[in-house]
Amino acid sequence: MTRAETIKAPMVLALKEAEAAAARGEVPVGAVIVGPKGELLAKAGNRTLELKDPTAHAEVLAIRQAAMALGSERLIECDLYVTLEPCAMCAGAISFARIRRLYYGAEDPKSGGVDHGPRFFSQPTCHHRPEVYGGLSEGLASALLKRFFADRRD
Repeated sequence: MTRAETIKAPMVLALKEAEAAAARGEVPVGAVIVGPKGELLAKAGNRTLELKDPTAHAEVLAIRQAAMALGSERLIECDLYVTLEPCAMCAGAISFARIRRLYYGAEDPKSGGVDHGPRFFSQPTCHHRPEVYGGLSEGLASALLKRFFADRRD
């Protein structure tokens, strides 16, 4: 498997999690965490409505699962794939978990916290900065979000 294929496969799973979230009536965001050896540690979609929990973003749920799987609050050498640029809260969780690399799909100019808004990882108070790669499967992730919100408006 090429490096590009290795990177793309987890995003396909994240997109499936986002589709499942949309089917539940949640904002369609999905996240996947891959461990140090390339193993799937966690996958999650947004569940804020279902769990009545404003912190139940896909990224946070996946971080919790991966931490349990590894038996550690530190996800060193782990990579996170998420369909939408993380918000500031999720960026904080990513930093605290010591995620190695963040791959995200669609940009979020309104609520993003990585390359937009507060740019969490660029702050001098940020203790850990993952490598960040935006735009992975951006067209698919963006289309899913646009379709979800268009359906809500109709």
